[in-house]
Amino acid sequence: MQSPTEKKQGVYTYLSQWPIYSLAWSVRGDKNARLAIGSFLEDYSNKVELVQFSHDTFDFSTDNRLVFDHPYSPTNLMFFPSEDTTNPDIIATSGDYLRLWEIHEDRIELKALLNGNKTSEFNSAITSFDWAECDTRHIATSSVDTTCTIWDVETETVDSQLVAHDKEVYDISWGGFNVFASVSGDGSVRVFDLRDKERSTIIYENPIRDSPLLRLEWNKADPRFIATVGMDSNRVVILDIRFPTSPLMELNKHKGSVNAVSWAPRIGRQLCSAGDDSRALIWDVVGLGFRSEINGDLEPEMWYGSTAEINQARWSPLEMDWIAIAFLNKLQLLKV
Repeated sequence: MQSPTEKKQGVYTYLSQWPIYSLAWSVRGDKNARLAIGSFLEDYSNKVELVQFSHDTFDFSTDNRLVFDHPYSPTNLMFFPSEDTTNPDIIATSGDYLRLWEIHEDRIELKALLNGNKTSEFNSAITSFDWAECDTRHIATSSVDTTCTIWDVETETVDSQLVAHDKEVYDISWGGFNVFASVSGDGSVRVFDLRDKERSTIIYENPIRDSPLLRLEWNKADPRFIATVGMDSNRVVILDIRFPTSPLMELNKHKGSVNAVSWAPRIGRQLCSAGDDSRALIWDVVGLGFRSEINGDLEPEMWYGSTAEINQARWSPLEMDWIAIAFLNKLQLLKV
């Protein structure tokens, strides 16, 4: 990858009509280079758009029929997490509610609106969610009302609802069957096991007092490791769940707040982080993480500079050499 001033080979840009906040890769075997992007507009009315990338021509194509209106800006997007093309083609979105949308050739239809608060007409905002790869019936959502909710998407009902933290829950990630982690305004990373809903394990607390943790991603390929990021922090904290409370390492080469982290698929050695310094950094963390003398001084393997603060980064779940980032109204695919 080259610095921002050079002509960039291996960088492919799609210009959206709207500023982009959220993005997702399709996991289906027949739609491996399809992405969804969610707008970030101050209005009630926002948009989600499907974009298809061609590996042959390196061009993007869209279909106006595969754009849908979304109430408020979607806080997260995820396609059905399976390569199996016999599964329904569904995308989930979060915001005021968790919604499931069915994708057809010529349209996208709302399939379900999942409301966990039947006693009130108001629903607490959903900050994020994760769809379990190992158990595709289950989606876990995090909410500003301090709860995490496990949904059964087949029956469209609440499976479990847990008071997870003392303050708002900002992000959530599955670590395996029945096990997930969440981060919160209370500054903690907590791990939950649905077989024992009364208890959780705090595996990390932000050493900066009263400072929330905003982002969290469990390494699906190597579930020993979790990455988390604090509010207004230029550091990515890597945790080894076998050794709680003390981070395995901290990655501190960003020059601004980190907004997104994404583990590489399949092997899970590498991590991409992106932030307000307009850079996406790629780290080889697991290969080097056990040499404590380099902790804090680990240099990224590669870096990419954009022209604005990067809101989002997502490693392709199927192809190890593609990363998607979003900034302003641009979706960029990086060949790494």
